[in-house]
Amino acid sequence: MRKPSVKCALLAAMIAEHRWGSPIVEENLLSIAAIETNDYPTASDIFDDLRSKPYITNQGNRGIELDNSEFSQLADVLYHECDWEPFEIKSRLKHYEGWENHNWA
Repeated sequence: MRKPSVKCALLAAMIAEHRWGSPIVEENLLSIAAIETNDYPTASDIFDDLRSKPYITNQGNRGIELDNSEFSQLADVLYHECDWEPFEIKSRLKHYEGWENHNWA
């Protein structure tokens, strides 16, 4: 099994800890993500980059959180960039209501 990218590890941790209305700050996300300590500088850069992604809500100093209304785009990232299987994505993104129309191509 290959090691996930830092971005994918951060997203996996965000999905595992997702609670609507509860953003996560960088320090907390890095501490729970499955990344090596030497990957923290890269993870910090990726955290900043995630702030501008459509599937993330930027809460400023309060951190970032997943945007439930953009789970379609998040599902595409997990599938194409993180190599997650559709069944895994469906089981983890429980609040995405567009499964019947989702195109995995």
